[in-house]
Amino acid sequence: MLSPSTHYKEKASSYELTVRIIQAQNIHGTDLVTKPDCYVCLWLPTALTDKKRTKTIWNNANPVWEETFHFTIHSLVQNVLEVSLHDEDIGTADDHLYTVSYDLGNVPLNEPVLETFTLNKEFEEELQVEFDVVSISETRKNVTTNGVLVCPEMLALEVAVAKHRKEPFKMKTELVLTVKGSYETERRISLNSNSILERSSHEKVVFHFPRDFGTEMTACLNRVYSPFDVTFSNEAENDGINQTTVPLSLLSPMENDISIQLPAVEVKPLEVKIKIKECPEELDVRLGFDLCDKEKIFLQKRQRVVAEALKNILHLDKNLVGEEIPVIAVMATGGGARAMSSLYSHLSSLQEMGLLDCISYIAGASGSTWTMSKLYEDPKWSQRELSESINQAKEHVTKKKMSTFSMNRLKYYRKELQQAAKDGQKTSFTDLWGLMIESMFYKGKNESRLSEQRAALENGQNPLPLYLAMNVKSDKTSTLDFKEWCEFTPYEVGLLKYGASIRTEDFGSEFYMGRLMKKHPEPRICYLQGLWGNVFSLNLVDTWYLTTQLDTFWDNWVKDRVNDIDKEDIMQRRETAHLKTRLFTPAGTVNKMLKGLLTNRPIDGEQQNFLRGLHLHKDYHQQAQFTTWKDSNLDILPNNLTPLADNLCLVDAGYFINASFPPLLREERKVDIILSFDYTLDTPLLSVEQTCTYCTTQGICFPRVSLSDEERKTHKECYVFKDEDNPNAPIVLHFPLVNDTFQKFKEPGVPRSPEEMPDGDVDVTGVWSPYFLTNFTYSEQEFDRLMKLTRYNLLNNKELIIDTLHAAVQRRKARNHCNGKYKTQKKSQFIKKS
Repeated sequence: MLSPSTHYKEKASSYELTVRIIQAQNIHGTDLVTKPDCYVCLWLPTALTDKKRTKTIWNNANPVWEETFHFTIHSLVQNVLEVSLHDEDIGTADDHLYTVSYDLGNVPLNEPVLETFTLNKEFEEELQVEFDVVSISETRKNVTTNGVLVCPEMLALEVAVAKHRKEPFKMKTELVLTVKGSYETERRISLNSNSILERSSHEKVVFHFPRDFGTEMTACLNRVYSPFDVTFSNEAENDGINQTTVPLSLLSPMENDISIQLPAVEVKPLEVKIKIKECPEELDVRLGFDLCDKEKIFLQKRQRVVAEALKNILHLDKNLVGEEIPVIAVMATGGGARAMSSLYSHLSSLQEMGLLDCISYIAGASGSTWTMSKLYEDPKWSQRELSESINQAKEHVTKKKMSTFSMNRLKYYRKELQQAAKDGQKTSFTDLWGLMIESMFYKGKNESRLSEQRAALENGQNPLPLYLAMNVKSDKTSTLDFKEWCEFTPYEVGLLKYGASIRTEDFGSEFYMGRLMKKHPEPRICYLQGLWGNVFSLNLVDTWYLTTQLDTFWDNWVKDRVNDIDKEDIMQRRETAHLKTRLFTPAGTVNKMLKGLLTNRPIDGEQQNFLRGLHLHKDYHQQAQFTTWKDSNLDILPNNLTPLADNLCLVDAGYFINASFPPLLREERKVDIILSFDYTLDTPLLSVEQTCTYCTTQGICFPRVSLSDEERKTHKECYVFKDEDNPNAPIVLHFPLVNDTFQKFKEPGVPRSPEEMPDGDVDVTGVWSPYFLTNFTYSEQEFDRLMKLTRYNLLNNKELIIDTLHAAVQRRKARNHCNGKYKTQKKSQFIKKS
């Protein structure tokens, strides 16, 4: 059960939309010899119907259709109609000429609007369409929303068939029931040759669908033929002709059944009973941008641990209390086995300095998540010496990995993937990679789950782990154009910009309209490790961007062209519309092939989309939380966003920025200091610079990262980035993976002897470094040197860290003093007025 404070109710109505496709002019098409054969398609995904299309006007550059289409739309939802023009071809795929994306908020109630869309100014190509929206007489309904997502009321349709018939069907027949826009979509009930229902149809068939969206049920009787039935080709044409449609919007929740007679070709009509029922209002998807209640409770407990640790390390006279306690976080980048090993060393060093208990959050991406997920199997890991954990990691990193690809292991992988598929997982190469990680870095099968890590947080005894992934499009769209942060904690999995989260144990289960519809077992942690650290699901565009940091090739040569075609009169009369009218001109045939090649992710994985059935609020892009976390050029195109996607496509966050800053930058977490551990080999400052650029663009508080050319040439062990003018921006202490003074000192202030100088030779820069990304096996010497280097770099900057802690405490006290003074002034003013 979710707290009601996470969402609220708004009144909403339904409208009837009429779209009249009138004509087009001067259409050139793609054929060089003949005139185009044009037709128009309409797609309004929020109306829960398939695409509709006009007839084809053959060999005509000025086609006239005069066809009318009807939709039911919801007043609180962002309704964007896509009107596309096509040139039909015989024998080959039809040519997609243009698509107009039109915000129906442009159409006032009861005032028809005639639009003439300019498709090509040079050739004066135009499309003329008329829109009309009228109210449907009904009572306004309450709808659940968080300002970005809308969850309409859900109803359940029960369908039952009479169990006995006196007159049997002559052939095997099935009843096909379809409710478009429902969770189930289609159900089939088989009838045997004696017209006695099979056991599967004794139970009632149920459909779950949104109220007030113009939903319809269609029912028809189809014969079931065997592949060897010689009469199939002759008689199949008669199936499905007698189709019955029932508008569910005309029915209200009722106690009694309604009988419907379905016509049958050979026998008397089949009697079907239907009933509409209310569904519970409680949601299983938490709609809200605040932290979940369990995290708030954890922070209260963790504050006591942090306050005691800060008192000791800073030699304070008394404990800090409440808002005086700064929030300190660790941010770890990816980097395969290199990141996994180095994070062990850094956490052990923090423990050695007495600083680990000062940490409230640990955020990781890619390889660093492998360390975190292993440590949190022990509920008291931060209270124990981490030397044993490092020894275990060393054992796995230094062992040979050939057994990972042995025949026995391959059989094990196959068996596990088959079981995962039975459990409801959408298995893919990502899951296979997770099993390989388990084989390389664990002894035997690891049965742990992410939700079980709550035991390590029960008393605030450890920092809260935050695991970061990125939701992208599986094909046709590059990561440059679309990416959304997805956050995993032991409590919740959430898509940040939508303010939508589910319980961690429900990840991988099926959701619809905010409700848990089909529960699947929570995936084992190895499958999440493969998802968080999948170094193989890059497409070619991602690879190009990561190696060159240039996106001009994609922008100039491959992307579809998108233009704003609003005219001045539209801008002046627009009242409720927020989105501009946009014209999409698809790329040519060669560019389409190139685009498919560049954006295809052949070895990525898909996950259940827990936003399925939810809609975007008509004012979604005006919400501060959504625009703050705007990650995509497609955010202005609601039909392309995740609520309308069939599945999530979650990949390694390093494909955009190899860092895990985003979860720590949520305003609700109030992070004061970030210890940034960067495990990148060749570009040790790139992740923090990219984060700064990203945050500046999105309006997120982050300190300015400005480096001179000289600073870029010679890398330091630690960089301090802070914004003196913005106390809400965290102080970032950035620790790149560099070998500077460690070459001459084996401990802080302890020089190396001539015999010890070779131990300081740790290659973390060149292309021949033993720590390259796809190397998962180090020698013992290589592992030990990496551990000593990262430990030294942190210990050598202990005083800098402590000074930063002092600064954060003083900043917190100053902020609280100002807030307290402001509250006192407001109280005095109130008393004076009274």
